[in-house]
Amino acid sequence: MDPKNRKRRRILILALLVVGVMAATGAYAFWTLSGTGSGTAQTGTANDLTVNQTSVVTGLYPGGPAQALSGNFDNPNANAVTVSSVVANVTGTSAGAACGAGNFAIAGSSTIGNGGTVPSGNGQGSWSGLTLQLVNLPVNQDACKNVQVNISYTAS
Repeated sequence: MDPKNRKRRRILILALLVVGVMAATGAYAFWTLSGTGSGTAQTGTANDLTVNQTSVVTGLYPGGPAQALSGNFDNPNANAVTVSSVVANVTGTSAGAACGAGNFAIAGSSTIGNGGTVPSGNGQGSWSGLTLQLVNLPVNQDACKNVQVNISYTAS
């Protein structure tokens, strides 16, 4: 072989070897990256429940037995909510001041059914444990005959 061709051949082999090494090294090359970002989230709203009394209380008389109060809830929310208690208060009567709220006593402690979970919808869940009584006062309570007793309920 001619020395000139031999030199060319060596240069060609060396060039191919350099290209091969570069290609092999390039196959294992990588970049390390990092980044940052941000985002947002929106909270929803919750609507208040309506506390319903489903028990029927009739025939109250001064000093007579306390009668049970119980009911359920209207939950307008899309999801179930948790209720821990129901509180009741007599707000007045159909007789007005002649037979005021002070003639009545609400006692007991509320119990919420299903562990306090009230599903979405009307007439859901249950509560009980409260009572209503017409207290025997040392005054004439004739004004409390045949009256409607108004009770407000608060769930929490």
